[in-house]
Amino acid sequence: MKKNFLSNRLITFVFFAAFSLSAVAADPNPGDTAVPVEMKFAGFINEQPVFHLNFSGNTEQNDFIITVLDESGSVLYRETARGEQFTKRFQLNTDEIGDQSLRFEIYCADNKRSVSFEVNRHTRFVQDIAIRKTK
Repeated sequence: MKKNFLSNRLITFVFFAAFSLSAVAADPNPGDTAVPVEMKFAGFINEQPVFHLNFSGNTEQNDFIITVLDESGSVLYRETARGEQFTKRFQLNTDEIGDQSLRFEIYCADNKRSVSFEVNRHTRFVQDIAIRKTK
């Protein structure tokens, strides 16, 4: 009985230890469209989080530099992208990065402005207890 209880507790812990992923823009003016890009959490593929960077530029804003940095400021990824309307998909390998936060910096070379997104992963344990009257 005790072994079954521990097994159920472990299953409950694993079930509720879902990853809470958030992408927060570091731009103090959220309504400002200086860099026409937005970042969205798209879900999981093979239990790894996937993010989409959606670019909605125009002919005056179509040259972007995408940089991904870790907590210490080391560059993990850098790419120059050119286009007006496109989406870049990023799948994070949580086995390698662990619980580190990552910073996505997008620099628009045309208007010399940038925007940053910080991605944090938090693991939480949630325990619900319910009491109900039975007949």
